[in-house]
Amino acid sequence: MNEQILWLSFFGLHITAWKLIGLIGAFMFGGRWLVQFIASKRAGKPVIPRFFWYMSIVGSLMTLSYFLFSSKQDSVGVVQNLFPAFTAIYSLYLDIKHRGWHRDKAQH
Repeated sequence: MNEQILWLSFFGLHITAWKLIGLIGAFMFGGRWLVQFIASKRAGKPVIPRFFWYMSIVGSLMTLSYFLFSSKQDSVGVVQNLFPAFTAIYSLYLDIKHRGWHRDKAQH
């Protein structure tokens, strides 16, 4: 998975499968703030929708896997993504524990 994806080289991009996983994870992790902004704007107050935690978990685990398994193997990236993954998993657990599985549907 550390070999260049050939069809992307046509566009002048040097991207491996691991780099693609890392980039998607980074965009997902960063994009969760857009989800939170939209939810807060709709509610008229600061809220954190459950999808925020799902995006946090998937995004941080994707970038964590990039730093662990790609040729990059960067310990700084591992540490940087390990804590947010743990925190998001725990926050999702608390959200489900205190509000149940279907809390987003019950608010409509």
